[in-house]
Amino acid sequence: MPQDHTERRVVVTGPPRQTLPHARLRSRGRHPQASGSYRPRTEIDEQTTLGHTYVRSLMRTQLRAALTVLTVLGLLVGPLPLLFAALPDARRLEWAVLGFGLYVPLVLLARWYVRRAERNERDFVRLVEDR
Repeated sequence: MPQDHTERRVVVTGPPRQTLPHARLRSRGRHPQASGSYRPRTEIDEQTTLGHTYVRSLMRTQLRAALTVLTVLGLLVGPLPLLFAALPDARRLEWAVLGFGLYVPLVLLARWYVRRAERNERDFVRLVEDR
């Protein structure tokens, strides 16, 4: 009598997978995706190395804008004590510069920074959403 040497099948299980919200929407047809198409948002959601690189690039551009503002602010405000020390009799000039003269450049600098940060975020969203 020949013995049957068929191997026994083994079922391998793992922890249940959680589907991402955008994956469920895609499966329902709200966000159709062609097979093989590339989605940066998936890379970010799944926290892959490429997704980390995308987020790091956004953070780097935001940091660059902040350091630019800090540098301009330092160059604008930094020399004022030296100017005031060089002109000891100009008390009215000190009050005029500190009370009125700095507000316009500070507001313009703040406005530039906010617009730059919003543009960086908008560009990042365009990149991630493939628009």
